[in-house]
Amino acid sequence: MREGKTEYTFKSYKKLFENLYPQLCVFAYKYLNDLELSKDLVQEVFLKVWEDKITFQSENHETGFFYKAVKNKCLNYLKSKRYKATERYELTDLEDYDTEEFHISEAVVVETTAVIENAINTLPEKAAKVIRLSIEDYTNNEIANELSISVNTVKDHKKVAYRKLRNLLSFLTIR
Repeated sequence: MREGKTEYTFKSYKKLFENLYPQLCVFAYKYLNDLELSKDLVQEVFLKVWEDKITFQSENHETGFFYKAVKNKCLNYLKSKRYKATERYELTDLEDYDTEEFHISEAVVVETTAVIENAINTLPEKAAKVIRLSIEDYTNNEIANELSISVNTVKDHKKVAYRKLRNLLSFLTIR
């Protein structure tokens, strides 16, 4: 099942994993609505590609391959007897997930999420942690407890982070 010329080293494959894993988990989550399951299925796809020593001709080809592989893995899971026994989804519902419109909207969400994640990664470490917890609907008090800092420090980190993020992500606003 070889597709190209380039062989991955462990280091290069790890970098590919670190770059694509978060966005693929978000992508899988849109199908499965279960973050832990999404993470597991994405990891299974990466493991299968590594074990089969699949290579790619270009970065676009590898990205497209992973998105398609994750989509197929999710759809197969949703079609599985195990899932039907626990969730009782109809196959007609699954057809809604396999439309071009759905894939385009999901690609936009995933790409936007990746851009936001990259912007958050440019923040100072504590500010990035505060923002990530805030995105997960933690209150200021919960963030303060989680990070062992004061509520005022949480507010300061948010203020600085939002200012930087607003500048970094201003191109995303609709005018």
